[in-house]
Amino acid sequence: MTTPANLQKRIQRVEMCDIVKRFPGVLANNKVCIEVNAGEVLALLGENGAGKSTLMRQLYGLYRPDGGQILIDGQPQVFHSPADAIAAGIGMIHQHFMLVPTLTVAQNVALGLKSSREPQLDLERVSKRIQELAQAYGLKVDPEAYVWQLSVGEQQRVEIIKALYRGASIIILDEPTAVLTPQEVNDLFVTLKRMTQEGHGLVFISHKLHEVMAISDRIAVLRDGQMIGSRPAKGVTRDDLVKMMVGREVKPLAPQPLQTGPVCLGISGLRAMGDRGTEALRGVDLEIHASEIVGVAGVSGNGQRELAQCLAGLRKNTAGTIQLNGQDITQASLLERMAAGQSYIPEERMRDGAIREFSVQENLFLRDHAAPQYTNGIFLNFARMAARTREVIQQYSIKAPGGDTPIKNLSGGNIQKLIMARELSRQPKALIAAQPTRGVDIGATEYIHQRLLEQRANGTAILLISEDLDEIRTLSDRIAVMYEGQIIGIVARGEATVEQIGLMMAGIPLQETRAKASA
Repeated sequence: MTTPANLQKRIQRVEMCDIVKRFPGVLANNKVCIEVNAGEVLALLGENGAGKSTLMRQLYGLYRPDGGQILIDGQPQVFHSPADAIAAGIGMIHQHFMLVPTLTVAQNVALGLKSSREPQLDLERVSKRIQELAQAYGLKVDPEAYVWQLSVGEQQRVEIIKALYRGASIIILDEPTAVLTPQEVNDLFVTLKRMTQEGHGLVFISHKLHEVMAISDRIAVLRDGQMIGSRPAKGVTRDDLVKMMVGREVKPLAPQPLQTGPVCLGISGLRAMGDRGTEALRGVDLEIHASEIVGVAGVSGNGQRELAQCLAGLRKNTAGTIQLNGQDITQASLLERMAAGQSYIPEERMRDGAIREFSVQENLFLRDHAAPQYTNGIFLNFARMAARTREVIQQYSIKAPGGDTPIKNLSGGNIQKLIMARELSRQPKALIAAQPTRGVDIGATEYIHQRLLEQRANGTAILLISEDLDEIRTLSDRIAVMYEGQIIGIVARGEATVEQIGLMMAGIPLQETRAKASA
């Protein structure tokens, strides 16, 4: 493989020594020491709010440390901005991608860089370089595609190529597998191995312990802003890491069988167009009963996102019907569906579920601010809203200094808890939960799963869309597998094996998978 020209000189070692970072009311990092070397994958573990992303944002120049220092190959560094870090050879792939949806892949990669054809962009040259990098590192990307047309996994590849294009030697990957299917994770790991073989040093921030143990050379654990320990990945056990991260044992859930009620959410012949102008849903039929969780599995891009958006009222269907407790809501708006008893936890929490610049309280009342209990005539009852916000923060174990904290200052898991609190507080009859634990830690995942099972026990019909097969198999009473916009088969939890679901995800109908299993 040809070594890219702008990666000839690489960083050999980065050290962060006694790093301190404070925010109002929060000590995010407390004298943290960490190092990463060329040619290795350092996994950085910790629960949401442990200080992992904050620590790495200081290395990337987004934050300035309040104490301590950063050394690159033994030389002290001060980064005033990401531009300084990039110039020094540091790259970062953020959990929430920093891409402009209305621009092409090539335009996003070129954004902010000097062009050889100033003042015009030399997009032909950029596209050629993207294709070279894509081939060298096994990253399939179309330079001419618009970012808004890409799946979440494809957008992540663009971010990786953007970092490589800028000559990053040490690359921070913040929750890189949270948005990927199992197949995409395998592809990513092949890419990461190639990168370390070429001398890149990688910081791999994740909550998925089996992936961390599979890809990393060393593992460092943060808890409550402090470094708990660092050890070689070889020989470490899952239980060791869980105890270091959480400070306690986490027991697996065992959902109890329930007597389901009548059909609550009925989907018949549902069709819809995708963002690329092709049909994304091709006649979906599905029924979810009260007190039942139906999980939807499938490789990303097979219609799961469009199904959730159609059910939520965010995407128009071209054919078919949707019924909620016998009421036709096919043409109803999102607010009308809420009034009928449906709640929605969106896949993209920062795009569809929350407003970054708004406070915790404002995000909690985005849709309920006009409810009678929170108004005094034409005025909002801010005292009552503040009291309710304090209750929710405590009830849902949301780590936030207060209701006036901007939501952008919260960790991903705490933002997800807030969105769940908002949606579940309405006591919905039907709940659409799309990727509810994407990018959240073990403790938060355990908490969210418990809440979903509580809603199931309370009679809610839940459609759970997830690319985490373990999550689907643990929580679902029945599992529906989507392939190319259709449900290719439905199996009960006790009957579903990973092999059978995997074959269905590859497009093999249920009857054939059973025949293969019998053979």
